[in-house]
Amino acid sequence: MRTLGVVGGGVIGLAVAWRAAVDGWSVTLLDPAVATGASWVAGGMLAPLSEGWPGEERVLEFGAAALARWPGFAARLEAATGAGVFVADETMTVALDAADAADLRTVADWVGAGGHELRILDRAGVRALEPSLARTVRAALLAPTEPAIDNRLLVTALRRAAEAAGVVVRAEDVASLAELPYDQIVLAAGAASARLWPELPVRPVKGEILRLRQRSGAPPAPRRVVRARVHGRPVYLVPRPDGIVVGATQYEAGFDTAVTVAGVRDLIADAEAVFPGIGEYELLEASAGSRPGSPDNLPLIGRLSERIIVAAGHGRNGMLTVPLTVDAVAGLLADTPLPEAEVADPQRFSITVGGTR
Repeated sequence: MRTLGVVGGGVIGLAVAWRAAVDGWSVTLLDPAVATGASWVAGGMLAPLSEGWPGEERVLEFGAAALARWPGFAARLEAATGAGVFVADETMTVALDAADAADLRTVADWVGAGGHELRILDRAGVRALEPSLARTVRAALLAPTEPAIDNRLLVTALRRAAEAAGVVVRAEDVASLAELPYDQIVLAAGAASARLWPELPVRPVKGEILRLRQRSGAPPAPRRVVRARVHGRPVYLVPRPDGIVVGATQYEAGFDTAVTVAGVRDLIADAEAVFPGIGEYELLEASAGSRPGSPDNLPLIGRLSERIIVAAGHGRNGMLTVPLTVDAVAGLLADTPLPEAEVADPQRFSITVGGTR
């Protein structure tokens, strides 16, 4: 049996390890803190359509291909673990002023021209679907095919599925890929991947997020994902069975994951502008993680050498792109590259292929 080492125990590494084990590989996953990091600090939105923008065709196509794989991926995971991970069925992006409303129409026209379903709602339409939102919301973009998942349920279920399939999990740090004894290696260490292959243009992008619990008497959370832009800052609210996840700030701050007072203040203020009842919720947790960013907002998925495959740089779309990344890595391991993942080939950047790292 061929051996595979997966470096990185976030959502990408766990999902790749599970799939490889199912495909017959002897898999070892190495990470000093499995199922933590950016994968644990996430909202779980699967929203490539409502985040689309003219000129970003490759990002939209990649995201839409990933979204299309989510129902089958979730069904296989639920069959293996009994865990259902979806927490919302739709995404609503709201506008508080005329400029944002115009942007929503731009997105609807551009994304809709590609055959994707998006609908513009007026004030009455917004109130009919989400009556708890602020009366200052003047329009919205509804994406009925964009759900959301509970990221913590997902990584927990993936670890359980991987170990049940025979993956050996070792809580170890990796200092050098060359020293690993496996036939093949998948580098999926998120923002830390460039430490093991310095040419990779993957960097940490700090994001702070809040978890709020609904208290007795507090208004119910929106049933859909709600996204908005407040004072130029993006904010999102993702429902959970016991409350809401509010996110997320974005800073170029290296690997700093300290939660700042300013970050918490802005998230609460911006969320309250969209959902006034949020002030009655309990502040359960404030946390921060390092998203693995890339220069063009597409991940890096491809071969770095005959023995090493990279799957990193997923940025804010790590949860969205899990199923497509898994299929792409499985294809590379089987020498049958996946056409939908060609845009993520790391060779679009100046990266040396080969070597013994």
